[in-house]
Amino acid sequence: MSEAEGFIAAHTALACPALVPEIELYLATEITPIWQATEDWLAERNIEPPFWAFAWPGSQALARLVLDGAIPVAGRRVLDFAAGGGLAAIAAARAGAAVVEAAEIDPLAIAATRLNAAHNGVVVETAVADVVGQPCRWDTVLAGDVCYEAPMTGHIMPWLRGLAGQGAAVLLADPGRAYLPKAGLVALARFSVPTTRELEDRDSRDVTVYRVEK
Repeated sequence: MSEAEGFIAAHTALACPALVPEIELYLATEITPIWQATEDWLAERNIEPPFWAFAWPGSQALARLVLDGAIPVAGRRVLDFAAGGGLAAIAAARAGAAVVEAAEIDPLAIAATRLNAAHNGVVVETAVADVVGQPCRWDTVLAGDVCYEAPMTGHIMPWLRGLAGQGAAVLLADPGRAYLPKAGLVALARFSVPTTRELEDRDSRDVTVYRVEK
Protein backbone atom coordinates (compact mmCIF):
# COMPACT_ATOMS: atom_id res chain seq x y z
CA MET A 1 0.00 0.00 0.00
CA SER A 2 1.37 3.41 -1.00
CA GLU A 3 1.73 6.33 1.40
CA ALA A 4 -1.32 7.99 -0.12
CA GLU A 5 -3.39 4.82 0.09
CA GLY A 6 -2.36 4.37 3.71
CA PHE A 7 -3.44 7.94 4.45
CA ILE A 8 -6.83 7.29 2.85
CA ALA A 9 -7.37 4.00 4.70
CA ALA A 10 -6.48 5.67 8.01
CA HIS A 11 -8.90 8.57 7.60
CA THR A 12 -11.92 6.87 6.06
CA ALA A 13 -14.16 3.88 6.74
CA LEU A 14 -15.56 1.23 4.43
CA ALA A 15 -19.17 1.98 3.56
CA CYS A 16 -21.65 1.44 0.74
CA PRO A 17 -23.19 4.40 -1.12
CA ALA A 18 -26.95 4.65 -0.63
CA LEU A 19 -27.84 4.04 -4.26
CA VAL A 20 -25.16 1.40 -4.89
CA PRO A 21 -25.08 -1.06 -1.98
CA GLU A 22 -23.22 -3.62 -4.10
CA ILE A 23 -20.02 -1.56 -3.99
CA GLU A 24 -18.05 -0.77 -0.83
CA LEU A 25 -15.76 2.25 -0.79
CA TYR A 26 -13.35 4.00 1.54
CA LEU A 27 -15.50 7.01 2.49
CA ALA A 28 -15.33 9.82 5.01
CA THR A 29 -18.03 9.64 7.67
CA GLU A 30 -17.73 13.37 8.41
CA ILE A 31 -16.28 16.16 6.34
CA THR A 32 -14.46 18.13 9.07
CA PRO A 33 -11.98 15.44 10.22
CA ILE A 34 -10.98 14.46 6.67
CA TRP A 35 -10.67 18.15 5.71
CA GLN A 36 -8.41 18.83 8.69
CA ALA A 37 -6.37 15.68 8.07
CA THR A 38 -5.56 16.74 4.53
CA GLU A 39 -4.34 20.23 5.44
CA ASP A 40 -0.70 19.12 5.62
CA TRP A 41 -1.07 17.27 2.32
CA LEU A 42 -2.59 20.36 0.75
CA ALA A 43 0.29 22.52 1.92
CA GLU A 44 3.09 20.10 1.08
CA ARG A 45 1.83 18.59 -2.15
CA ASN A 46 -0.59 21.14 -3.65
CA ILE A 47 -3.40 18.60 -3.48
CA GLU A 48 -7.09 19.43 -3.87
CA PRO A 49 -9.56 19.22 -0.94
CA PRO A 50 -10.80 15.65 -0.30
CA PHE A 51 -13.80 15.59 -2.61
CA TRP A 52 -12.81 11.99 -3.46
CA ALA A 53 -13.83 10.90 0.05
CA PHE A 54 -17.56 11.15 -0.68
CA ALA A 55 -19.86 9.26 -3.05
CA TRP A 56 -21.32 12.21 -4.91
CA PRO A 57 -24.91 11.94 -6.19
CA GLY A 58 -23.97 12.06 -9.87
CA SER A 59 -21.52 9.18 -9.58
CA GLN A 60 -24.06 7.14 -7.64
CA ALA A 61 -26.68 7.62 -10.36
CA LEU A 62 -24.26 6.62 -13.12
CA ALA A 63 -23.06 3.57 -11.20
CA ARG A 64 -26.66 2.48 -10.60
CA LEU A 65 -27.53 2.68 -14.30
CA VAL A 66 -24.34 0.84 -15.27
CA LEU A 67 -24.96 -2.01 -12.84
CA ASP A 68 -28.61 -2.25 -13.93
CA GLY A 69 -27.58 -2.47 -17.59
CA ALA A 70 -29.33 0.76 -18.56
CA ILE A 71 -25.93 2.11 -19.63
CA PRO A 72 -24.43 -0.85 -21.54
CA VAL A 73 -20.70 -1.17 -21.01
CA ALA A 74 -19.94 -4.90 -21.47
CA GLY A 75 -16.98 -5.30 -23.80
CA ARG A 76 -16.57 -1.54 -24.17
CA ARG A 77 -13.80 0.93 -23.38
CA VAL A 78 -15.05 3.18 -20.61
CA LEU A 79 -13.79 6.45 -19.14
CA ASP A 80 -14.88 7.64 -15.70
CA PHE A 81 -14.14 11.36 -16.09
CA ALA A 82 -13.41 13.39 -12.94
CA ALA A 83 -13.75 10.07 -11.20
CA GLY A 84 -13.37 11.07 -7.56
CA GLY A 85 -13.07 7.80 -5.67
CA GLY A 86 -13.85 5.78 -8.80
CA LEU A 87 -17.39 4.61 -8.06
CA ALA A 88 -18.63 4.73 -11.67
CA ALA A 89 -15.39 3.15 -12.91
CA ILE A 90 -15.73 0.25 -10.48
CA ALA A 91 -19.34 -0.26 -11.54
CA ALA A 92 -18.26 -0.36 -15.20
CA ALA A 93 -15.55 -2.91 -14.45
CA ARG A 94 -18.03 -5.08 -12.55
CA ALA A 95 -20.47 -4.82 -15.46
CA GLY A 96 -17.93 -6.33 -17.86
CA ALA A 97 -16.27 -3.38 -19.55
CA ALA A 98 -13.23 -4.40 -21.59
CA VAL A 99 -11.09 -1.50 -20.34
CA VAL A 100 -11.92 1.07 -17.67
CA GLU A 101 -9.97 4.29 -17.17
CA ALA A 102 -10.43 6.73 -14.31
CA ALA A 103 -9.27 10.28 -15.00
CA GLU A 104 -8.49 12.73 -12.20
CA ILE A 105 -6.11 15.64 -11.63
CA ASP A 106 -5.94 14.96 -7.87
CA PRO A 107 -3.29 12.40 -6.83
CA LEU A 108 -5.26 11.46 -3.70
CA ALA A 109 -8.36 10.81 -5.78
CA ILE A 110 -6.36 8.47 -8.00
CA ALA A 111 -4.98 6.72 -4.91
CA ALA A 112 -8.53 6.38 -3.58
CA THR A 113 -9.69 4.91 -6.88
CA ARG A 114 -6.87 2.35 -6.84
CA LEU A 115 -7.66 1.42 -3.25
CA ASN A 116 -11.39 1.16 -3.93
CA ALA A 117 -10.90 -0.85 -7.11
CA ALA A 118 -8.61 -3.31 -5.36
CA HIS A 119 -11.06 -3.68 -2.48
CA ASN A 120 -13.82 -4.51 -4.96
CA GLY A 121 -11.65 -6.94 -6.91
CA VAL A 122 -11.66 -5.08 -10.23
CA VAL A 123 -9.04 -3.52 -12.49
CA VAL A 124 -9.24 0.20 -13.24
CA GLU A 125 -6.51 2.01 -15.14
CA THR A 126 -5.59 5.31 -13.48
CA ALA A 127 -3.46 8.32 -14.26
CA VAL A 128 -3.13 11.76 -12.71
CA ALA A 129 -3.83 13.86 -15.78
CA ASP A 130 -6.22 16.32 -17.36
CA VAL A 131 -7.54 14.27 -20.27
CA VAL A 132 -9.62 17.13 -21.68
CA GLY A 133 -8.57 17.64 -25.27
CA GLN A 134 -7.29 14.12 -25.80
CA PRO A 135 -8.59 12.22 -28.85
CA CYS A 136 -11.46 9.82 -28.31
CA ARG A 137 -10.32 6.31 -27.40
CA TRP A 138 -13.44 5.33 -25.46
CA ASP A 139 -16.82 3.88 -26.34
CA THR A 140 -18.55 5.21 -23.22
CA VAL A 141 -17.73 8.26 -21.11
CA LEU A 142 -19.24 8.71 -17.65
CA ALA A 143 -19.18 12.19 -16.08
CA GLY A 144 -20.80 12.69 -12.69
CA ASP A 145 -21.46 16.11 -11.14
CA VAL A 146 -18.94 18.05 -13.25
CA CYS A 147 -20.81 21.33 -13.89
CA TYR A 148 -20.33 22.90 -10.47
CA GLU A 149 -18.23 25.89 -11.68
CA ALA A 150 -18.43 28.04 -14.79
CA PRO A 151 -14.72 27.64 -15.72
CA MET A 152 -14.93 23.85 -15.32
CA THR A 153 -18.07 23.64 -17.46
CA GLY A 154 -16.56 25.84 -20.15
CA HIS A 155 -13.41 23.72 -20.14
CA ILE A 156 -15.02 20.31 -20.43
CA MET A 157 -18.28 20.62 -22.36
CA PRO A 158 -16.86 21.33 -25.84
CA TRP A 159 -14.60 18.30 -25.43
CA LEU A 160 -17.43 16.06 -24.19
CA ARG A 161 -19.57 17.14 -27.14
CA GLY A 162 -16.64 16.42 -29.42
CA LEU A 163 -16.36 12.90 -28.02
CA ALA A 164 -20.07 12.39 -28.67
CA GLY A 165 -19.50 13.59 -32.22
CA GLN A 166 -16.81 10.95 -32.63
CA GLY A 167 -19.25 8.21 -31.70
CA ALA A 168 -18.79 7.82 -27.94
CA ALA A 169 -21.81 7.47 -25.68
CA VAL A 170 -21.29 10.38 -23.27
CA LEU A 171 -23.42 10.28 -20.11
CA LEU A 172 -23.52 13.24 -17.74
CA ALA A 173 -25.21 13.01 -14.33
CA ASP A 174 -26.11 16.30 -12.68
CA PRO A 175 -27.84 17.06 -9.35
CA GLY A 176 -29.06 20.50 -10.31
CA ARG A 177 -25.80 22.45 -10.40
CA ALA A 178 -26.05 26.03 -11.57
CA TYR A 179 -23.74 25.74 -14.57
CA LEU A 180 -25.33 22.78 -16.34
CA PRO A 181 -25.79 23.72 -20.03
CA LYS A 182 -29.36 24.37 -21.10
CA ALA A 183 -29.08 22.74 -24.53
CA GLY A 184 -27.56 19.67 -26.14
CA LEU A 185 -28.57 17.24 -23.38
CA VAL A 186 -31.19 14.48 -23.53
CA ALA A 187 -32.56 13.32 -20.17
CA LEU A 188 -32.47 9.55 -19.73
CA ALA A 189 -33.17 8.87 -16.05
CA ARG A 190 -33.79 10.58 -12.74
CA PHE A 191 -32.95 9.57 -9.16
CA SER A 192 -33.41 11.00 -5.70
CA VAL A 193 -30.09 10.41 -3.93
CA PRO A 194 -29.62 10.85 -0.16
CA THR A 195 -26.95 13.41 0.71
CA THR A 196 -25.30 14.84 3.80
CA ARG A 197 -25.94 18.34 5.11
CA GLU A 198 -22.18 18.70 5.47
CA LEU A 199 -21.85 18.77 1.69
CA GLU A 200 -25.25 19.90 0.46
CA ASP A 201 -28.02 22.25 1.58
CA ARG A 202 -30.61 19.46 1.64
CA ASP A 203 -31.06 15.83 2.64
CA SER A 204 -31.37 14.54 -0.90
CA ARG A 205 -30.55 15.61 -4.42
CA ASP A 206 -32.59 14.94 -7.55
CA VAL A 207 -30.06 13.71 -10.09
CA THR A 208 -30.78 13.61 -13.81
CA VAL A 209 -28.64 11.51 -16.13
CA TYR A 210 -28.31 12.99 -19.60
CA ARG A 211 -26.90 11.85 -22.91
CA VAL A 212 -24.61 14.54 -24.28
CA GLU A 213 -25.26 15.34 -27.93
CA LYS A 214 -22.62 16.55 -30.37
